[in-house]
Amino acid sequence: MTATDRSLELITAAAQAAADKLAHDVIAYDVSDVLSITDAFLLASAPNDRQVKSIVDEIEERLSKELGAKPVRREGDREARWVLLDYVDIVVHVQHSEERVFYALERLWKDCPELELPADAKATRGKGAEHAKLRAAEEAAELDGEPR
Repeated sequence: MTATDRSLELITAAAQAAADKLAHDVIAYDVSDVLSITDAFLLASAPNDRQVKSIVDEIEERLSKELGAKPVRREGDREARWVLLDYVDIVVHVQHSEERVFYALERLWKDCPELELPADAKATRGKGAEHAKLRAAEEAAELDGEPR
């Protein structure tokens, strides 16, 4: 079994929306062979809670406006550390970068086929690591008493 045309349409739109809001490390997996509850997972992350919320809002708005899709379930709103949007055909996980590293969902789904995403979404790969390095350098400079 493979992801349906509808799930691919939703994944593509959600991935583009996430990329437009500067999400990090956007990736999608076809999980239809291992899960009966959904066809695909989309993973995205952001370095702060506000951006996580912004990405989630953009995905919801885009899927509603362009494809008439509304999530049947939304979890994790208040903390904005890990928000899950369940569209039945797809499940979107938008995580704070720290949660993304800690829970490492990619490890769970690495044996599933990766889905093709728009170029903007592919370009987000590695952004989380870049951001973490930049933050570490800024914090080290602050500890050394250097101004930003």
